[in-house]
Amino acid sequence: MSRDIEELTALNRDYVASVQNSDVKRFDEILAPDFYCSNPDKSLVDRAAFLRQTAVPVTIKNLTAHDVKIRVLGDFAIIHAATSYTTPDGQQAHGRYTDCWAKQNGKWLAVSAHVSR
Repeated sequence: MSRDIEELTALNRDYVASVQNSDVKRFDEILAPDFYCSNPDKSLVDRAAFLRQTAVPVTIKNLTAHDVKIRVLGDFAIIHAATSYTTPDGQQAHGRYTDCWAKQNGKWLAVSAHVSR
């Protein structure tokens, strides 16, 4: 496995854990200054709004990513994955996400996220 794939695999794990744990501090470290996210409700939020929405504790539990596909294209990478989680009322649910990462000054940063449920 290439070093980039190893780094991106770890970053993807961090990203998913940070969503589950409302870890604004970790997101502040791994999001690019020009980060944008399209949410399941179709809203588009910039980095500051994403950090604000992340600070609100999530009501889902057991968020996991699976079927993770990482494509590295030079200093750009795309991560596609499926998710499963437990809703507040105890139901199993599923979603998908696509995150784009760019290597800036030797460090991978998330530049874009698209989440669907």
